[in-house]
Amino acid sequence: MANTYSSLHYHLIFSTKNRQSWIVPDIEQRIWAFLGGIARTHMMTALQVGGVEDHIHALVTAPPTIAPFQIAQFLKGESSKWIHQEFAAMRHFGWQDGYGAFSVSKSNIPDVIRYIQNQREHHRTRTFQEEYINFLNKSGIEFDERYLWG
Repeated sequence: MANTYSSLHYHLIFSTKNRQSWIVPDIEQRIWAFLGGIARTHMMTALQVGGVEDHIHALVTAPPTIAPFQIAQFLKGESSKWIHQEFAAMRHFGWQDGYGAFSVSKSNIPDVIRYIQNQREHHRTRTFQEEYINFLNKSGIEFDERYLWG
């Protein structure tokens, strides 16, 4: 085959350090937009970014040369630096060490976009921890809860 073709979509989930409520509604849209800009800078497309005070969801399309760990590294590292510079009151802000990365088929993209857009609604009845464990279980990922929240 002469050319390379790919359709790689990732749903990344990560929380603030210790799941602290740093991302208040007044600034969340700026943070979501900045995360989208980080994706563009690295030749990716953020199809949807959102979340609530203690975590984010990002649906990202990436070329095959960018591994999921790099996507998380770019998004978390560059946004953390920007948040520290942009918001003086958030100088102690940080993202958790780990993240979840889940592959998404093209046919499921609209559902994932809606899911991310409706985070506030989801979290009226479900905590981040419950949501994250549900993602891990649905994806068949084995985990030991003793080490999950580190």
